[in-house]
Amino acid sequence: MEDKNDVIVENDTTAVEEVSQVTEEAPQVAEEAPQVTEAAPQVTEETKPLICLKNVDVYQRKLLILPKVNISINKGEFVYLIGRTGSGKSSILKLLFADIPAVGEEASIVGFDLKKLKRKQVPYLRRKLGIVFQDYQLLSDKTVIDNLLFVLKATRWKDKNAMLNRAEEVLQMVGLETKDFKYPHQLSGGEQQRVCIARALLNNPEVILADEPTGNLDPYTAEEIFQLLHDLNQKQGATVLMATHNFPMINKFASRTICIEDNKLIDSLV
Repeated sequence: MEDKNDVIVENDTTAVEEVSQVTEEAPQVAEEAPQVTEAAPQVTEETKPLICLKNVDVYQRKLLILPKVNISINKGEFVYLIGRTGSGKSSILKLLFADIPAVGEEASIVGFDLKKLKRKQVPYLRRKLGIVFQDYQLLSDKTVIDNLLFVLKATRWKDKNAMLNRAEEVLQMVGLETKDFKYPHQLSGGEQQRVCIARALLNNPEVILADEPTGNLDPYTAEEIFQLLHDLNQKQGATVLMATHNFPMINKFASRTICIEDNKLIDSLV
């Protein structure tokens, strides 16, 4: 069991800001949808992939990490992004949730043009994404249910009963319905990651971006997390892009794979 201080990120405020920006808009603010459409550059073609990077250069702190990246992912796909440590997997995910800028011919996700995205539009994008971190980023002084309710409140849910019902619903989806009043330090690593997945599902995201979600887990628990994400893809229709180097699990749960090798992307579908 992990120590409480190991579970929470060093600065609760930073974790709160990140968590509050990574879930989709709640139904209670549906009336604001037209403002989102007007504010954010949209890709409206029905045939457009849910994720599209075309000749995109990926930078980190002005250093070119990957040149001419091309990725196209359709709705409902499950895709692995693999490569050596430092190859640029996490950088691609950061680009997709607008943590680093997109430079290139074309870059879009869930209808947002990443090249034209303004800073004030970033929260609207992130509320359409479910992001699963390797290091959990749960609030250590809050119970499981309160971690989820906090995110719902931050994303403008108003009805307390609806918030509680939704939190309990996603906990049931990840098999943690009996752990709602536990604190993070009282959970195993696998259970904490399940809470993170539940948090990512709160507002029915169009895409789940998972960054090494089993990196801190034992093989048995890692298999459970892989199974859970594949179930969400197959039963709930969630589109999943997972950065991972867990090759035994990739072999067990075979799916489309994009490999980064020698600064180039090799797609198993090509």
